[in-house]
Amino acid sequence: MADDVDSPAIWVLLEGTSDVAAVRALRARRGVEPDAERCVLVDMGGATNIRRHLVAAAETEPRPRVIGLCDEKEAPYFVRALTAYRKVVHGPEGPTPAADVSVSTLPDFGFQICHRDLEDELMRALGVDATLAVLADLELDATFAAFTRQLAWQGRPVLDQLRRFVGTTSGRKELLGGALAAALDESATPAPLAALLDSMESLSARSRAS
Repeated sequence: MADDVDSPAIWVLLEGTSDVAAVRALRARRGVEPDAERCVLVDMGGATNIRRHLVAAAETEPRPRVIGLCDEKEAPYFVRALTAYRKVVHGPEGPTPAADVSVSTLPDFGFQICHRDLEDELMRALGVDATLAVLADLELDATFAAFTRQLAWQGRPVLDQLRRFVGTTSGRKELLGGALAAALDESATPAPLAALLDSMESLSARSRAS
């Protein structure tokens, strides 16, 4: 929750620690260091906690602007929560949209959707070779090679192997989320992440001006 922050202006609701690490790294690539960050990156501890965080936002004064990011398969949780608490959210550039909340309209309410998940978006944007280079930099290449020799994963597409490998050990998603994002060229930022970063910049600029 974001209750450790004194009346923040902008909350960015993220599913987990790996999402927070990745967004922080991408913001740093745009020149925004943590000490200068006007947006509160909220680790919700899972998509199913979205409603609890919207309730917290509704009870906070002054009420923060709320935006976020979710995985495609988790989008229905966000739709149901935002439908119940749409008074909490605004469009990223203005008032609450008139449209009904649906998976297709979530971006209109400031919530971007990753095709599978954030790590998949980053790995597809980087490509296999660059992703493997990140593993090597983290000294995880030998561990990954051993993983690919497991009978269940032999001969599978490398991206599928990488997706599974990311989540096999506690803490690995967070480590790789930040490292993959840091390795990404800004021009190759996946569309949902680029849209979230643009919203953060726009809302931060508006907050500074107010």
